[in-house]
Amino acid sequence: MKRGVRAAFQGELGAFSQVAARQLLGETVKVVPCTRFDLVFEQLASGKVDAAVVPIENTLHGSIHENYDHLLKYGLEIVAETQVRIVHNLIVVPGVKFSAVRKVYSHPVALNQCLKFFADNQQLERVPFYDTAGSVKMILEQEIKDSAAIASSIAAEQYDGQILRKSIEDDVQNFTRFFLLRRPGSKPEIAGKAGWKTSLVFTTPNKSGSLFRALSAFALRDLSLSKIESRPLPGKPYEYLYYLDFLGKASDPVPQKALAHLEELADMLKILGSYPRSV
Repeated sequence: MKRGVRAAFQGELGAFSQVAARQLLGETVKVVPCTRFDLVFEQLASGKVDAAVVPIENTLHGSIHENYDHLLKYGLEIVAETQVRIVHNLIVVPGVKFSAVRKVYSHPVALNQCLKFFADNQQLERVPFYDTAGSVKMILEQEIKDSAAIASSIAAEQYDGQILRKSIEDDVQNFTRFFLLRRPGSKPEIAGKAGWKTSLVFTTPNKSGSLFRALSAFALRDLSLSKIESRPLPGKPYEYLYYLDFLGKASDPVPQKALAHLEELADMLKILGSYPRSV
């Protein structure tokens, strides 16, 4: 992998997306934080960065629908994926003791993933904040000594915070799947032992049996589907885009036949990327 790749992500330095960027591009990656997901896509589409790292689904909270919409809008290519285990830590200004903490700041999703911790510590007030890493940045910069933040360990590292409690999340099987995006035509990643995965989006005619026939293109060739997601089709109420992942590489012979079959049945078909499958 190219050294010093510039990669955009949504959130503050220390966000879980930065963890994903390191997993995908190595410790030398130069991260470019953005305030919104659409800005991440714009940074890459305009050539201001070399890559983008975006979350696409969480095992507890489901898909990040906004990013599915952006994948279609911006026409960027998925070239790799990774899974990040979401480990929530209680972070404070160095020297602050647990007994002094009265408020805990973090993103609402992170707060809701630590309910058992709050049930066991009812003296703590939950305070929603715009970002997990941003909450650490705020309490450290303002030196707020009666408050803590919930975020990743690299957020503590980034802002010189102290971790008071490690892994306070309710469910240790909490993972977020991230995509690595490049501009179209980039050199594909090299698949490991887990093989390839392909993501695509398609639409079908609005008539009975259309989706069944579309999916039969994969079933008839024993191709395994790992995900299917529907999104509203803009301008056509109660019609849908179907985002689908299957195990295999789009350019291999059997997937090629399945995709040719699907193209005959679909009103629209777009391959979003074939990339090394993460485990």
